[in-house]
Amino acid sequence: MTNNIIAKENIALNVRANDWRHAIQLAGGLLTKNGYTTQDYTNEMIHAVETLGPYIVVAPGIALAHSRPAPSVIKTGLSLATLVEPINFGSEENDPVELVFGLCATDSNNHLQIISRLVEFLDNEENIKFLKHCADSNDVWLAINRVEEGV
Repeated sequence: MTNNIIAKENIALNVRANDWRHAIQLAGGLLTKNGYTTQDYTNEMIHAVETLGPYIVVAPGIALAHSRPAPSVIKTGLSLATLVEPINFGSEENDPVELVFGLCATDSNNHLQIISRLVEFLDNEENIKFLKHCADSNDVWLAINRVEEGV
């Protein structure tokens, strides 16, 4: 199980966000609820965008919310909130966002495998379409982690 890059409980599908801050709160809230971060980390992710702009919108329709490793991070992890209605984050090239990932790391290196595997997954346009339309969090978990059913 240590090979998983995202935990089932860190996936929320078809949620509604009022604005980009709320979208980050949804992804960050999953990390907090499941013991990866304190609430402070979600605030730090929002502050990073307020300070640095929408750099977290990494591809069309995809945001990777994160902040620096900090005491607010308990363990490294990833979350995903898929949005019913796309939200603008202020990125000219990549708005509106439908997929909001939350990433937290305890240091500058231990999240690199997660990022690498996530990028590899998102590099396939079919996978992105699947995430945007899937209604079963278990299916999303299986797909992202490349888990074979019954193995």
